[in-house]
Amino acid sequence: MSGESSARALKALQAALAAEHAAVYGYGVVGGRIGADRRAEARAAYDGHRARRDALTRQIQDLGGTPVAAAAAYALPFPVPDAAAAVRLAAELEDRVADVYSDLVRAADGERRRLGAEALREAAVRSVRWSGRSVAFPGLAERATPTASPTPSA
Repeated sequence: MSGESSARALKALQAALAAEHAAVYGYGVVGGRIGADRRAEARAAYDGHRARRDALTRQIQDLGGTPVAAAAAYALPFPVPDAAAAVRLAAELEDRVADVYSDLVRAADGERRRLGAEALREAAVRSVRWSGRSVAFPGLAERATPTASPTPSA
């Protein structure tokens, strides 16, 4: 991997790690509000995002980078007072994660590209399960209205 492509891959890995940090935080909120009928699904997603977060941390270190730290808290895109809102939040988290993995697929090659594509697919499948809707090309910004990145709150 050339220096320039390595730098692009590192930047995309850092963005994916930041999104995974936000997803782990968000699924903590989802888990507190989700109905019992979907609690196992929320737990599986939470565990999946934690595993991806840990794998990304190792990949960034392998490239000589310092992994971006998680924020103490993240601003949610909307209030989550009940199970219905928790389901919407879970779908939103997955869409945001898919967006950054799409960028990773474009920026990386070889094994990192394959892992990014796998993570993109998993996020897209979870998004469909939560929202009941799908898109032709998950993770592409052109497919929907732009959404803000998860934002740390003060």
